[in-house]
Amino acid sequence: MRFALRRTGQAALVVVATFVLAFLLLQALPGDAIVARYASPELGLTAAQLDELRAVYGTDQPIWVQLWQSAAGFLTGDLGTSLQSGASVETLLAAALPSTLLLASLGFVVAVLLAVGIAVAATNGPGWIRRGFRSLPPLFVSIPVFWLGIVLLQVLSFRLGLVPVINASPAEALILPVLTIAVPIAAPLAQVLIRSIDDTVAEPFIAVARSRGAGPGWVLSREVARNALLPTLTIAGVLFGELVAGAVVTETVFARSGLGRLTQEAVANRDIPVLQAIVVISAIGFVIINLVVDLVSPAIDPRLRRAVHA
Repeated sequence: MRFALRRTGQAALVVVATFVLAFLLLQALPGDAIVARYASPELGLTAAQLDELRAVYGTDQPIWVQLWQSAAGFLTGDLGTSLQSGASVETLLAAALPSTLLLASLGFVVAVLLAVGIAVAATNGPGWIRRGFRSLPPLFVSIPVFWLGIVLLQVLSFRLGLVPVINASPAEALILPVLTIAVPIAAPLAQVLIRSIDDTVAEPFIAVARSRGAGPGWVLSREVARNALLPTLTIAGVLFGELVAGAVVTETVFARSGLGRLTQEAVANRDIPVLQAIVVISAIGFVIINLVVDLVSPAIDPRLRRAVHA
């Protein structure tokens, strides 16, 4: 219980630090969002009217006042108003978040399946199969997400016609984006899993299990898998940030609406309230996932359980 409370307190401190740091860095961005949005000659607004708009949005206040108001708003569920569209940030996020969560969730599931398949093939079978599959993770890591998305689009859709991109159903429209976001995530997962399997297989208890007549399948599923899971679970929590970054690029390449597109538009328009909300929500998701990993790990590894209770 004490361990869980300590980890939860640390997670809360990380979220607070992220909020403050993100706010200060976003405030330091060059340019003026009010001028960028409303200083168009077509609108014909005067300098006094622009000042009134700054007062309405609160951007004329000192930074520490804006920080306090923003923090108070987040605590009460008021994420502010978009400087670009005038809509509430909650409304924009509610429209964009489900699509990105679906893409990220499916991408992570596919990445785990790819990583497990690569790791099993890389640690079992003939030597040339092992060498071939062991070379895949470094290759996948080096592939840029935007390049992979464009190649998949060109080859699978335009060349081979296997996946439609025009008049596609919702399920068909997810195939290429999910593959694009899954491959870079599968690479580090597979690398860690391969290393963990190699280390576990070299342990004496594996030799004991084999000497008692246990077959390769039984050893892999009952002994190796559980002991190799913990490092993979840890890196999986860290890779949540990769999913968010990959979603930004993937949604841009495939013209999907979601958190990535919203981030791109907010950066282009210097829409600080939207950017602030996206950064903080992403940080909260990252912290929650890693907190869950920290709390689950002792249940998987008895050595960590003893260290927690020590």
